[in-house]
Amino acid sequence: MDSFTIEGGIPLRGEVTPSGNKNAALPLMCAPLLTDEPVILHNMPEIRDIIAMRKLIESLGVTFEELTPHTWKIHAKEVRPSDLDPDLCRNVRASILLAGPMCNRCGGLLLPPPGGDVIGRRRVDTHILALLKLGANAYYDRQYHFEVTGRLKGTEILMDEASVTATENAIMACVLAEGTSILRNAASEPHVQELCHLLNLMGAKITNIGSNVLTIEGVDKLHGAEFTIGPDYLEVGSFIGAAVVTHGEILIRNAGIQYLDMVKLVFNRLGINWNVIGSDILVPENQRLVIDPDIGGAIPEISVMPWPAFPSDLMSIAIVIATQAQGSVLFHDWMYPSRMYFTDKLVGMGAQIVLCDPHRCIVQGPTRLFPEKLESPDIRAGMALLLATLAAPGQSIIRNIRQIERGYERVDEKLRALGARIERSA
Repeated sequence: MDSFTIEGGIPLRGEVTPSGNKNAALPLMCAPLLTDEPVILHNMPEIRDIIAMRKLIESLGVTFEELTPHTWKIHAKEVRPSDLDPDLCRNVRASILLAGPMCNRCGGLLLPPPGGDVIGRRRVDTHILALLKLGANAYYDRQYHFEVTGRLKGTEILMDEASVTATENAIMACVLAEGTSILRNAASEPHVQELCHLLNLMGAKITNIGSNVLTIEGVDKLHGAEFTIGPDYLEVGSFIGAAVVTHGEILIRNAGIQYLDMVKLVFNRLGINWNVIGSDILVPENQRLVIDPDIGGAIPEISVMPWPAFPSDLMSIAIVIATQAQGSVLFHDWMYPSRMYFTDKLVGMGAQIVLCDPHRCIVQGPTRLFPEKLESPDIRAGMALLLATLAAPGQSIIRNIRQIERGYERVDEKLRALGARIERSA
């Protein structure tokens, strides 16, 4: 089991460029299944989830050509239904995104249960309900069965939750469906918007992009296109946190500032600010790090919500930042019942955190963090623990770093370039 050895307590300084958005890259890899012409994607992140997804798509007969290390040409000239590797599906939840494209291209798919992070039950009912509305036969029998006779039929779909992946699946199903579809209560995260933009470049007709009501006029055929994936705003948020907890100063290049409004609003409440310089942001050394109370001095609550509100995937990072800020704050993640369980590891490092229930915790800061031997439970908690060890003077070890590397490309190399003392060992 690979691990990181970290010598904490060193301020990070320098500049870093975030990789492409993992959560955008995964559905964008599936979109080429909708055409027999090649699609070129730039700024592809080289991370474990992407590699696993590539293997799954290749097993369907799709070819991948690396034009450069971060530019791929994906060509689904001939697609064949095949038995997908159950282990790969368990490793990457985005395997469910094959359902919509394959219903259009091959009349269906047999999908082993998708996996991903262990942060609580992540239902796929919304995917099935959307495809049923479009005329597919979809059901679960130890595996997920998706079958289509003829062509999907456009319709109005009210998503029973604003699920990102279910919205992406429905979009990829609707673009080649006969007639017009309207998706209500659709997710509108940056990665959903990027999928819509790529599909429109391929000949789709999607309007109201960025809203929670999408109108999709089905077309008969899509063609090839070329698209550049935007920066991963979750990685940007993580490096903001790294600068803050180590009392360093980091310039983040090409930070995707258009996606950081709510992150900035929430981080401001934790006493953090940064300067915008063109498309970059500078996180300065001297941060206030005082939690702003609610009116009347009440303990503030930071809660996750669908986009454009604060994203659940940055909750773990915000909790670590709060351990270094003066004051009390309540964190509430109603989406995932296991998101907060990593906080016991922070308590073991000296943090003052009360876990109220599976969805809520109260953090009292600032506290000195001490080095510890830890294990990464999932992508986001793993990165949060890495930030905690960078803040803790002394030597820490994080095992199971494969979890972190599912979502962060060359994170140890990027941190070393900023002055961190971090080494990998097998």
